[in-house]
Amino acid sequence: MPDGAVAGLYAGPRPTLHSAPASRLAQPAPAAATLARGTMEAARQTVVLFADISGSTKLYETAGDALAAEAIEGCLGLLAAITERGGGRVVKTIGDEILALFPSPDLATASAAEMQHAIDRLRPVADNKLGLRIGFHLGPVMQRDDDVFGDTVNVASRLTEQAVRGQIITSQETMSGLGPAFRAWVRELYAIQVKGKSQEIALCEVIWNQQADATAIAQHRPVVQARPSVLRLTYRELERRLRRNPDSITIGREDSPHGMVVADPNASRLHCTIERRQDRWVVIDHSSNGTFITVDGDAEVLLRRDEFALRREGWIALGQPRENTTEAIRFCCE
Repeated sequence: MPDGAVAGLYAGPRPTLHSAPASRLAQPAPAAATLARGTMEAARQTVVLFADISGSTKLYETAGDALAAEAIEGCLGLLAAITERGGGRVVKTIGDEILALFPSPDLATASAAEMQHAIDRLRPVADNKLGLRIGFHLGPVMQRDDDVFGDTVNVASRLTEQAVRGQIITSQETMSGLGPAFRAWVRELYAIQVKGKSQEIALCEVIWNQQADATAIAQHRPVVQARPSVLRLTYRELERRLRRNPDSITIGREDSPHGMVVADPNASRLHCTIERRQDRWVVIDHSSNGTFITVDGDAEVLLRRDEFALRREGWIALGQPRENTTEAIRFCCE
């Protein structure tokens, strides 16, 4: 690829950051009439990365529009600065999410890890701890003016949807393009079917937070081997240990063969599910009133039809904050 073409793809005016609500949509290639208003450049191999701020909806509800907008603007500005410092370019913001391009999987991986560390270090806003979901994929990208289109963009968007708060997801195809130092930080997950693709996409996760004091992957710290993961749940006199892969448990007011019954009137009949994904335990909320999760030392997080990856130790409260109920479940990731 000519040097000038590369410069055109990764250099450009810094986008205007905004936090107006919007949804991420797959971007089809423009029709011929649209192309007349701009020049469509040939497809080039690049890494497309989406970084989505998790917890912004709850922040607007509890902190108010002005404070929430200021916090989201600050996060987007932080992500943009990390992108540019890491050799990438922010193409645009979509609500509380950025779309960025990187010349190589190594640069995308290092920047994604730095983004997670930066957001993780931020203090809670109005008792709301923001998080980040990231997905990226390598492939050909079509560019017209200041926007990008094509299958690679769609796949990267789908990978981001697969990520939970605090997670970085990429494809096995992209992982194969990583250098040895970065590849050691990636583990294989599972495969998903993506609309329009004849074959499933194999997913991988970038492990950016292996230790409490972990620094960015760019520093190439030695990988720590993951231990067999056991989840211990304690409610009143009942204790359950989950260890198998796959393994799951349902929690709510309704009794079930593989469930835990919680006697809280604010809980739904089937309130939430906890399932194992590789060596992580993920809470999936199905309820009307939400699931409140507190990781020891962190601010309480409210899930509403969302997911959260458990870590360390903490509490799960159904339908109301933990401080308002004695019917919370103690969890411990061993």
